[in-house]
Amino acid sequence: MPDQPDQPTTFTGTKLLVAALALALSNFMVVLDTTIANVSVPHISGGLGVSPDDGTWIITSYSVAEAVCVPLTGFLTARIGSVKLFIAALVGFATCSLLCGLSTSFPEILLFRLGQGFSGGPLMPLTQTLLLRIFPDNKRGQALGLWSMTTVTAPILGPILGGVLSDNWSWHWIFFINLPIAIGCMTGAWLLLRPVETTLRLVRIDKAGLALMVVWIAALQMMLDLGHDRDWFHNGFITTLGLIALTGFAVFVTWELTEKEPVVDIWVFRHRGFSASVVALAFAFGTYFTSAVIIPQWLQGDLGYTATWAGYATAFSGVSAVIASPFVGKLSATVDPRRLVCFGILWLGATTLLRCHWNSGADFWSLAIPQLLQGIGLPFFFIPVTSIGLAAVEPGEIASAAGLMSFLRTLSGAVGTSVSTTAWDDDTRVARSGLVSKLHTGGVTTTLQAQGYSPGRIRGVIEQLVNNEAAALATNHLFLVSALIFLFAAMLIWAAPKPAVKIAPGTAH
Repeated sequence: MPDQPDQPTTFTGTKLLVAALALALSNFMVVLDTTIANVSVPHISGGLGVSPDDGTWIITSYSVAEAVCVPLTGFLTARIGSVKLFIAALVGFATCSLLCGLSTSFPEILLFRLGQGFSGGPLMPLTQTLLLRIFPDNKRGQALGLWSMTTVTAPILGPILGGVLSDNWSWHWIFFINLPIAIGCMTGAWLLLRPVETTLRLVRIDKAGLALMVVWIAALQMMLDLGHDRDWFHNGFITTLGLIALTGFAVFVTWELTEKEPVVDIWVFRHRGFSASVVALAFAFGTYFTSAVIIPQWLQGDLGYTATWAGYATAFSGVSAVIASPFVGKLSATVDPRRLVCFGILWLGATTLLRCHWNSGADFWSLAIPQLLQGIGLPFFFIPVTSIGLAAVEPGEIASAAGLMSFLRTLSGAVGTSVSTTAWDDDTRVARSGLVSKLHTGGVTTTLQAQGYSPGRIRGVIEQLVNNEAAALATNHLFLVSALIFLFAAMLIWAAPKPAVKIAPGTAH
């Protein structure tokens, strides 16, 4: 047991500044890694000899591992202590980052990316919890503001940093860059944070529930990632994975409903406000996250963008989100949060429709402006939807509900990425077949022949044009479907009753 009582020990002056910086940078690093690889997928997949579709596993594996580890944070904190767990997670994250950068094969990087996710899962909630412990009560708003700022700005810099490092050095550096940050944060935590260590408690973990959760989530994600290449349920292995996922999920839900101390408290879904908000969150976030994965691939694979410029184009949504966040904070005090959430999701849908007119000849600003506009809707959606969900549950259930929302949000991003990547590839093939059936190449062939092109080169040019237009049509269709999902999610939030209470900052911790 630690010598200190389980009471917050607030810091002041330089000690507070350095400790807060270490915690904020840790959170920044973890969030950064959710987006830094998005624009680097073509570089990584090319370097390791796999297709870009397979390369997206680098994104989904991290998200799934992080989601699975979130429910364990409370148990690990009670048994190890928040500061020790924080330092151990940083060590694990840094080690796996180094191994990711040193990977020479695709299975290796997937394994170490899973390790990154498992290590990073506890860091986000722990950084917020520890910030609230070291700041005086009257400055809790500043602590949460610092935490929120790193959470919002990291996705802006992620694509830009990933593109610059991949283009100018190599993709390995998107992982190596974590090392100095992690080492600095570990040092600061070891020297400063031990006085705020939490008291250890003998709590049990729902081992059976945890095992069932890992099994059905792993089977589901593997089915989604491998199904497209193996002809879905015409393949015995994919069918087996589907049955394991379905059966495992059913047994998991049944077990958790009867377990006294479940790893996931499914009973909180009895609250209509929580259920409506978390389902709306899952649909909206999963759809939003897919665009952050698909757009960089399309820009680099078909429009000839470098990873750097793909990062510039996609990062604009984060810029406008930072600008809009203070306004949302002020409106939250007087406006029904359901209105804010509905507006935010509808705004995401409306800006998604702007992408339905993209084509292979689109210029940079035609691509960047919808990103810039989309960012305005993000804080209107993310901030109030959490308040609605947590306000609907009992006070003793808030921590469980917050963890469950985080778990489902992260999982929806991974599932959405797998589903959308498969749909995008299928639509590209269908569009290509349709274009080929209507193709008349006489005029193009004559023009290219007059310019001295050989027959083989002419065929290559025409094939590239067809492929580019097919990808553009598939991208348009994907965003049209995405807009409809946003509309559905926006309507879902009205199933929640108007919150009767307001959730104070940091209540979940």
